[in-house]
Amino acid sequence: MRQVCIFSGSSHPKLVDAITERLGCRPSPVGLKKFSNGETSVEIQTSVRDHDVFIVQSGSSQTNDNVIELLIMINACKGGSARSITAVMPYFPYSRQSKKKTHRGAITARMLANLMAVAGVNHVITVDLHASQSQGFFKCPVDNLVGEPLLSKWLRQNITDWKDAVVVSKNPGGTKRVTSMADALNLSFGIVTTDRRRQHGSYSLMNSVVLESMGADGTNDRHAPEGYVEEAELQIISSGREREAPPHYSGPPSAPRTNGETHAARARRPSRHRATTATFAPALRTRLTNGASGGEAPLSPSPLSRSTRLDSIATERSVEDGLSDLSLHRFSTAAGIEQVSSAEDGYEEAAGDEDGDELARDVITGRLIHGHIVDDELPSPSMSVQSESFRSGPHGQRGSRSSEEEQLPDAMMQSFMSTASSRMQAPLNGLGGTGDATASDEEEEEALKDPDVESTVTLVGNVRDRPVIIIDDIIDKAGSWIAAAETVVKRGGATKVYCMATHGIFGDDSLRELDLCDEIEAVIVTDAFPIPDSVRQMTKKLVVLDVSGLLAEAIRRNHHGESISLLYQHFN
Repeated sequence: MRQVCIFSGSSHPKLVDAITERLGCRPSPVGLKKFSNGETSVEIQTSVRDHDVFIVQSGSSQTNDNVIELLIMINACKGGSARSITAVMPYFPYSRQSKKKTHRGAITARMLANLMAVAGVNHVITVDLHASQSQGFFKCPVDNLVGEPLLSKWLRQNITDWKDAVVVSKNPGGTKRVTSMADALNLSFGIVTTDRRRQHGSYSLMNSVVLESMGADGTNDRHAPEGYVEEAELQIISSGREREAPPHYSGPPSAPRTNGETHAARARRPSRHRATTATFAPALRTRLTNGASGGEAPLSPSPLSRSTRLDSIATERSVEDGLSDLSLHRFSTAAGIEQVSSAEDGYEEAAGDEDGDELARDVITGRLIHGHIVDDELPSPSMSVQSESFRSGPHGQRGSRSSEEEQLPDAMMQSFMSTASSRMQAPLNGLGGTGDATASDEEEEEALKDPDVESTVTLVGNVRDRPVIIIDDIIDKAGSWIAAAETVVKRGGATKVYCMATHGIFGDDSLRELDLCDEIEAVIVTDAFPIPDSVRQMTKKLVVLDVSGLLAEAIRRNHHGESISLLYQHFN
């Protein structure tokens, strides 16, 4: 190709050599060095004027140095009057930081995209972004290539019974990637999810807080007048007495009471009723008067004062006698709305119990302790021996726990809201939003490593007597991969497991852990992320696919202005 310069960064020189060999050229000369204080120095040693420049720099174990080196090379080519500058980044650094994980977190992927735009990049070519919506961070076109055609080609050529295979996602976040592969190969798919079991916190008065109550007019009722509260309590008593009167009885017209009569009536009130109603907030005491009869107008014209009726909070007898059973009554429909019968609602009933049984068989649960499947009889760790999800029953059975079986601690009865409540706990998801905003992979791996934390794993999909292909974009830690593999084999009854990903980072000893897992047949990745030869020799299960052909064709088509749509298609 004429008027093309392909420069290699220090991250992945072998990949650049393979790309240029396919294109029939050599890497353009560039001088890369560091000063004694660690600064990076770049010198372009060939003319780039009116040339299409392609800088191949992937993320590696020295990510920060790779990023700075790439930015300097882009700016140097811009200063050399290059026609266009394309950054070829097989693995985009900081791609996993594409959203805020906490309130004071940084969107580092967007910051890197802005730095590249300032340096002078005109185009970006990458492979399998961790979040495809990260393309919106860039101010230039982005070609997000996929490694799915390479992985599917290896699958069809090396797995004899691949037509019976099931593609499984090891977490809900990778569902879209799994369904794409399943649709391309016309295969079934499944999902594996893990849920960390929560332990009880320590209850005490230090964990409780009294919040402000809402008044009848909708404002904060911080200092309710004493007379206002007393009048509301008197109307509760009068309401109960009027309801118990016979239908033919009509008492004398009530005259305005004096202060002396008011105090006398208050003195005749049972002490148990005073103890019961004393725990109510002033706003709740006010709402209790809305059920009063006798033609008396409500104390406040606000619609909020009519939101709760007397019969929906307690019976007349419980209010009169001071009983403690003041539970809310549940109604099937609102007043004035007729409930439609199941025969007229327009929905068809299930064909029979067989369909329900088939769906139930496709959902399998298990227990994970220290990242491995354990038997149901194994006792729970110390941190999750009392779980909010499951607990051993009186006869040893495991199942859901009803809220009626557990008595609330005294500390929670002393206030209107406790920090032990879910309303006062920190949100499990990032920024209180969906699970998509959390560092789900890192938190999941940390939970699987902790021997004192038990997780519940759920497999959705039928994998019995079938090979399973677990797919994700990155293999970094091995915990979630091993947990998913053991789940589909030991619980689901799968025959063998293949782990596939585009980027094989293999942090810590993850590759050795994957090699020791008997359920995993092979680990298949591409060389988009540089894998040293020493790491490749650690296991015979590792299979590394070459992406140089994909990137070389993308560079060629980009230079000649051709479409790259064919690079996303599957070929036999």
